[in-house]
Amino acid sequence: MQLYFVRHGKTKWNLEGRYQGGSGNSPLLPESYVDINKLANYLKGTKFRSFYASPLQRAVTTAVALRDDMGVTVPVVVDDRLKEFNLGDLEGMKFIDAENKYPEQIKAFRYEPDRYDPTGFHGESFEHMIARGEDLINSIVKRYPAHDDKVLLVSHGAALCALIRSLEGYKIADIRKRGGLTNTSLTILETNDEGKSFQEKLWNETSYLDRKISSRDTI
Repeated sequence: MQLYFVRHGKTKWNLEGRYQGGSGNSPLLPESYVDINKLANYLKGTKFRSFYASPLQRAVTTAVALRDDMGVTVPVVVDDRLKEFNLGDLEGMKFIDAENKYPEQIKAFRYEPDRYDPTGFHGESFEHMIARGEDLINSIVKRYPAHDDKVLLVSHGAALCALIRSLEGYKIADIRKRGGLTNTSLTILETNDEGKSFQEKLWNETSYLDRKISSRDTI
């Protein structure tokens, strides 16, 4: 079966360079609905058993708009395990301010995740985030075991990068080595052994957006 991972559309806080985390809510930018429609056209004809979405507004909005633009009637299942990292005191803070206040941990979060320690700002560890994400994936794979089953999941940049890499067998230290995920990007993993292993079919695909990707589009 295949898992289609979509990062939510770009938000106002993405544009402003602010950490959103697991509780911050910022609305999608108007142009994000255009991007979602482009992704819908790219995916048209793909038969999904279900959509799953993080409960945060930016993810649910993306999932519902994507489903509607595709013209399909599959359910959108909202699940807390798809939430972005809880970033504690960083949520709502501008990137530059966070870097000035917690330089070592921000560097670790982006480039050296095995050294990341968020206790100083009451955040969530990579281990905890990955564990909750894998718990959801295990349940999805068991629920949809057929070889042609496809499930689409809408979540967040940092959380999806950590979860996808973990499913592929990466160690935490290596999770960020191939960069992050772009808003409204698509990544596809496939499993042929009931979730014991996953193979990457597509990573951070954005060609359908047909525009230049900026640094604020990817995390």
